[in-house]
Amino acid sequence: MRNDAMKKGAGYSRSERGGAWSERCSGKRDGGRSDWKRHDSCPLARACGGCQLQDLRYQDQLLWKQDAVEDVLGHLGPVAPIIGMKNPVHYRNKVQAVFGRDREGRIISGIYQPGTHRIVPVRDCMIEDETADRIIGTVRTLMKTFRIDPYDEDFQTGCIRHVLVKRGFSSGQVMVVLVVGTPQIPSKADFINILRQRHPEITTILLNFNDQHTSMVLGDEPERVLYGPGYIEDRLCGLTFRISAKSFYQVNPIQTKALYEIAMRMARLTGKESVIDAYCGTGTIGLVAARNGAAHVLGVELNSDAVHDAVANARRNGIENAEFVCDDAGKYLKRLAAEKQHVDVVFLDPPRAGSDEQFLAALIRLAPDTVVYISCNPLTLERDLRYLLRFGPYEVKGIQPVDLFPHTEHVESVVLMSRNM
Repeated sequence: MRNDAMKKGAGYSRSERGGAWSERCSGKRDGGRSDWKRHDSCPLARACGGCQLQDLRYQDQLLWKQDAVEDVLGHLGPVAPIIGMKNPVHYRNKVQAVFGRDREGRIISGIYQPGTHRIVPVRDCMIEDETADRIIGTVRTLMKTFRIDPYDEDFQTGCIRHVLVKRGFSSGQVMVVLVVGTPQIPSKADFINILRQRHPEITTILLNFNDQHTSMVLGDEPERVLYGPGYIEDRLCGLTFRISAKSFYQVNPIQTKALYEIAMRMARLTGKESVIDAYCGTGTIGLVAARNGAAHVLGVELNSDAVHDAVANARRNGIENAEFVCDDAGKYLKRLAAEKQHVDVVFLDPPRAGSDEQFLAALIRLAPDTVVYISCNPLTLERDLRYLLRFGPYEVKGIQPVDLFPHTEHVESVVLMSRNM
């Protein structure tokens, strides 16, 4: 039974309970605990801003995240001890770098300093895949050799704007995406051949065109395949997944396995359940459910590239009890509810901004027995859970934090909600 304090102010508003997760937690981090042990951080930590907790020992990072999750979500239900990594370095299977020149005119690559358009040069990073960092370094060298200029967004001159590298940790397959502001790369064939010679682990290379004034790395146009099949594959939870340039795939596959195993245990699939995988991406959660006890899985995703990959993933793994549709998850659930369709379990893994009122209202009307909510943002998760608790017949049974992003403030959480009968 929920108490009245839990219900108070539980209406839906995207701007409520103000501020970003980092703002919410900055006081906790800056104030610190007297027993936290600090160590020397990465020399780029202050300029880069990507690893906010790097000056804490890893065990103290986990304590910090546990405290933060309990502060935000503890009033809604029991929070289990956070699951950390055994070896929390070089875990990111997706690395992207922006290219430019320093004050001496040398070609550099790295990331933008937070709140600025200044590039912080990065040659190697403790959380990025080492193979990806080496490939990006080779691109820098070849640009100098072939006199290829980095793209200048202000003057719309130059060529290479970003490089995106994705690597399958299980398969070893590597994708390189060259993001350009002009349609052609000078001496493209020789450039690609030498890149492949120096990195035979590369299995596909693509060209993406992006000349827009935007913070988005990839342009909207379809990629051109310069080498290989145009995608890579990786193994996760006993299944093989196809990964394209634009499709979403969790950046830490080691912890993702733990995350999905927890989600499956929470769902308690027996072989009879009808399941919806909302915001399904390339179908990872839904296909794991289809292989592990669901009678039927329906995945819903707005990104057409991801849906294409999800369908291919089902076929690749011989899974016949899963299907995928390209649609807005909220609108689709609303139609299912209007048709009085029966669903037993709903998995949802929305973007950092969380779900929206249309989806949550439709979920309540659909009234599945079990909801498993996976979130990378405790603030928007708390907002959405309060909506479901106030307007729906649900109770939070358990909250499990998982550290998918060591050395950063970010934390993943899996929540089990059950319908009150």
